[in-house]
Amino acid sequence: MANKKTEEVASFTKQQLLKSKKYAHRQDALNALLKDDKSYSFDEVDKILDKFYKGGSK
Repeated sequence: MANKKTEEVASFTKQQLLKSKKYAHRQDALNALLKDDKSYSFDEVDKILDKFYKGGSK
């Protein structure tokens, strides 16, 4: 029998992410890149920031 692992990924609002210690040094970029009405996981935020800093399109 297959054991399916359901793992819920935590998501955070733009305001929560702006206040987090993890992204304290990137608040300006987060403020510009993230939308107010959307929630993001840490993985999503890391990908957005990585793309931004490497010069990818928004």
